Amino acid sequence: MISYRQIKQVILVVFLWFTSLCTHANELTKFEIPESTADQSLLLLAHQSNKTLFFSPAQLNNIKTKPVIGYYTFEFALRKLLRETGLTATVSSDNHVTIAPTPLQSFVVSDKSSIETSKAKVVDNKMAESHVEKIAIIGRSSSVRSLTDLAVPVDILEANMLKRTGQVELGKMLQSIAPSFNFSSSVISDGTDVLRPATLRGLGPDQTLILVNGKRRHQASLIHINTSVGRGTAGADINTIPIDAIKRIEILRDGAAAQYGSDAIAGVINIVLHNNDDTAHVSSVLGKYDEGDGESVEFSFNQGLSLFQKGFINFTFEIAEQNATDRSGLHGTCQYNTCQEVSDNVYQTTDLREISANRKTFKIGQPEYRQYASVINAEYPMGSVNLYGFLMASQRDNKSAAFFRHHGHLEANPQLDDGNALIPTGYLPHIESSIRDGSVNIGLRSDNQSDYWFDFSYTYGKNAIDYRTINSVNPSYANWLSVQNQYSPEEIRHNTPRSADAYGLNLSLSTLNLDARYHFENVSLSFGAEFRQDRYQVTPGDKYSYHDYDTDINSDITAFDSLGGIQGFPGISPDSSVDERRNVHSFYLEAESEIIENLYATAAVRFDDYDGFDNTYSIKLAANWSVTNDIAVRSALSTGFRAPSMQQLYFNNTSTQFLVNETQRLTPQQVGTYRNDSNIAKLIGIPTLTEEESNNLSLGLVYTPIENFMMSVDFYQIEIDNRIVLSNKISANASPALQAAFAGEDIDKAQFFLNGVNTTTDGIDIVATWFTPLADGQLDITLAANYTNTKVTDVFSPQGSILAPLPQEQVFAQQDLSIIEAWQPESRHNLNVEYVQQNWLINFAFNRYGSYTITDGDTQTYSPKLLTDLRFEYQLNDHWLFFTGSNNVFNVTPDRNRIGNSHAGTVIDGEGNVIVQSDGVFKYSRRSAPFGFNGRYFYAGLTYNF
Repeated sequence: MISYRQIKQVILVVFLWFTSLCTHANELTKFEIPESTADQSLLLLAHQSNKTLFFSPAQLNNIKTKPVIGYYTFEFALRKLLRETGLTATVSSDNHVTIAPTPLQSFVVSDKSSIETSKAKVVDNKMAESHVEKIAIIGRSSSVRSLTDLAVPVDILEANMLKRTGQVELGKMLQSIAPSFNFSSSVISDGTDVLRPATLRGLGPDQTLILVNGKRRHQASLIHINTSVGRGTAGADINTIPIDAIKRIEILRDGAAAQYGSDAIAGVINIVLHNNDDTAHVSSVLGKYDEGDGESVEFSFNQGLSLFQKGFINFTFEIAEQNATDRSGLHGTCQYNTCQEVSDNVYQTTDLREISANRKTFKIGQPEYRQYASVINAEYPMGSVNLYGFLMASQRDNKSAAFFRHHGHLEANPQLDDGNALIPTGYLPHIESSIRDGSVNIGLRSDNQSDYWFDFSYTYGKNAIDYRTINSVNPSYANWLSVQNQYSPEEIRHNTPRSADAYGLNLSLSTLNLDARYHFENVSLSFGAEFRQDRYQVTPGDKYSYHDYDTDINSDITAFDSLGGIQGFPGISPDSSVDERRNVHSFYLEAESEIIENLYATAAVRFDDYDGFDNTYSIKLAANWSVTNDIAVRSALSTGFRAPSMQQLYFNNTSTQFLVNETQRLTPQQVGTYRNDSNIAKLIGIPTLTEEESNNLSLGLVYTPIENFMMSVDFYQIEIDNRIVLSNKISANASPALQAAFAGEDIDKAQFFLNGVNTTTDGIDIVATWFTPLADGQLDITLAANYTNTKVTDVFSPQGSILAPLPQEQVFAQQDLSIIEAWQPESRHNLNVEYVQQNWLINFAFNRYGSYTITDGDTQTYSPKLLTDLRFEYQLNDHWLFFTGSNNVFNVTPDRNRIGNSHAGTVIDGEGNVIVQSDGVFKYSRRSAPFGFNGRYFYAGLTYNF
């Protein structure tokens, strides 16, 4: 059997056989031009490509043209449109494209927007041919002619497609129309509530690379350490980018580490910013959920301007606000210590406080937030080079809830001398987070008119999050006031602070990048170099947020041991502060060629040198063969890697997590997350993290039997070795050696980042599109589906460590493995039907989410669900557009939750009357909700185009 090492060698030999790479290319545009006369088709071509066409309509209205449906460069779409028409395309010395039915009649293409008559210049057709064959996709260029000629699957999602989903967040927009993309929700999971994990093909958030205008985007500073999808990983926060700043989004669904470096195991998402210079619009949207909460309002403004008659500058500003939703159940257990259990989960009380207690103690739903975001994108030609850049800045303020601490929860709400708790009616801590995100890019690149091209750029990005815990207390501080200072209960309540700054996270990325490309006659050669520096900082919070004041009480005075640190979201002490840097040096070489007619092949190799672990290289070989005019076969084989993130290397803290105990009840426990170079990790024998290694294999078929129909089917297999995961929450009681290692640590359990599992992901992507004229309008139907299955094939503990002799389930619990395998839908289907006629548009979208299984003490499989979205648009006049719609029209929610619940039970009074009866506060799973559980949503808005 051939090993992957041998495959690597074969690919490298084949790569060296190539000598090539691409030029800076024209961008892809989506064309929808039905069969018609040449004059009408050219008008549509001009409108859809934003080009000026000079021609005489009267001389072309008897010439028939073929339909052009799909994504193409403008030049290739032009050739395709005029095929078999008798019209000829040529290029003048000043790069104007000329189309002529006779030597005397023509139209000229430029970058303006009017229609006039002109005369032709006849020049060498070879020059025309040299400018039609190159496209730009995923931030790089390719010498293929259309999207279907690419060797790997790429989705192109135009901004209007995203807006018509009716969603208010970019992550949800992508999830609605790209089945391979998931944006799972969880609640009461600390920072993950507001910065949700975005995944591709069922892998982790950090296994998809995010680009903006082809430049690597920085990650968010948060790492998901609670029990949610993406546990132990850190991804990018794409919700910081306003939708009105986006021209389109390109999703490359294939391993691409050989071209782009670390993280591109599942694929690449490239966010392309608006570059128009002559449009402006303002838009406002209002929305609300069917239950009357979650109100949202969004205001956005976009303006494109010409920059000194040559370049462009495009500016976007957005304000978005969303209120919280609450889908919590009732508090079905006793809040005071005066109840008696009369039967299983049935409690009786005569305490008037219990009888009249508030039973809506939790807030479980989407958090509230307010975001301000702005983007500037600009480019200016200077002779044979272009100066370009972008500037992005946003701030999002969020508030989410934690677990309620009731009167009888003595550790978190200590009882004072008057017999009442510190907060007599209990308290619900809230977590306030302020997320500031910014990036700046500046670069210089040559124009696209020659065979040689270069791009030199610098990009800096930073994500900073400050956490503050409010409506909470540090219970140990009340003990200290009572015992050490002899305060009365009234004085303790008056002097106990109710809020504190918990800590701050900062992650920045600096990238210096050089790309160069040269086109030979049949081969294109690319090469480049990159220097990156990561910086990760954790700043400590207020002393009150993390300190255990019980340790300050004189040893000869006894007191009830209360929890230290502010409850809900404890802070980080100066001992756990972080300020670390890492340098990365990278080099790549890529070759592309049309080996024989209609057979395109690409080979790439990349070398990366990271501080802290060995050098690594990745290789890729891919090809697309147009077997017939209707059928193309594509395949790719590649290796890849993902370097440990800075957060995985250096984050450490202690948090209160509510975990299911042996009686299937949620109990609060202090869980420490320790970096691998900490003292406790060294005592246990935790090794330094190394990179994940992957092998990707894909095979696809593209079928285009008619001009207005296209279907692609792509199979893939992704093997990942040494995958970095967060261990189980390990107890000191697991072994005497662990008890010794835990000595002095004020925690119940500890977790560590480990290269601990190997996984295999198999799947299939299916995409079909069909377009046809219908009743003086246009019908556009897209069907997309994804099936993904991930299995953990090996689990291993660090050899020679204290963990090695332990049973597997103590180091990696079944819940930890199930997060990787089963917490995301095994399938996704999207059917989008859009009909446009004159001034109005109607859009139906059907999203089916497949089954998924969650382990949370017990195991529950959630059944598939079908969600329906509806949108209507009406163009009132040249300026005003009105739109309205509803997402989840039929108010579909996930299956009711049966596991991992909290406060389920029945409370009765002395006469047996039921005070409350509840299945628990979590009606729906708090661990993973692929489409949320808020229900039906309505919205309406207006757009004014200047």
